[in-house]
Amino acid sequence: AVSWVPSQGRPRRFPDGHAHVSRVRRLGGSGVDAGCQTVGVSTFEGVHEPLVARDVLLGRTTHVRRLVPNKTRRMIGAWCFLDHYGPDDIKSTGGMWVPPHPHTGLQTVTWLFEGVGLHTDSLGSRQLIRPGQLNVMTAGHGICHAEVSPDDAPELLHGVQLWVCLPDPVRDSAPPAFTHLPDLPTYTEQGVTLRVLTGSLAGEASPAPTYSPLVGAELTLDP
Repeated sequence: AVSWVPSQGRPRRFPDGHAHVSRVRRLGGSGVDAGCQTVGVSTFEGVHEPLVARDVLLGRTTHVRRLVPNKTRRMIGAWCFLDHYGPDDIKSTGGMWVPPHPHTGLQTVTWLFEGVGLHTDSLGSRQLIRPGQLNVMTAGHGICHAEVSPDDAPELLHGVQLWVCLPDPVRDSAPPAFTHLPDLPTYTEQGVTLRVLTGSLAGEASPAPTYSPLVGAELTLDP
């Protein structure tokens, strides 16, 4: 579930991501995003089960296929939300339009396969993201952000947004932050290209900030 914060009554073509962070403390009891509380699942637990995605409306126009959380699996290690969207024709769907809203106690990891997105937040960040680039937002003790498709975005939008639950010792104390990585470590062998988004894999390490041992990667197979 997402709790919306109004943009102070003023219409904005591009939300600036600002809202009242203090309101976060009144959401969800402990102030942590619903679905991202720590549960007793080892980061190194092997998971061998099919996950069925469900359709969720994200913001005002974007439908995502949410794999986690679901009825049988709330988290995979520190990963607490796994959303996949597109490929969508933004001329017919309206593109991404997620107004300013707050988060605490987590990180969002945004990765595009096609298209362009615009991130803004209460820290003053304003960053375009394109395929091959990574956005990591650390909510920590409170941040507000917005995500939209700019007017000159290409026709198709296709990507994922993954949420990471921050561990108890830093959940309420980590300072909010935003990191944009235009280049990521890549390894190619025998027709397979590996791009490491977070953590370390196959001798490659991503500079993305993390608070838990986890790995996120994209594998691309040659035709």
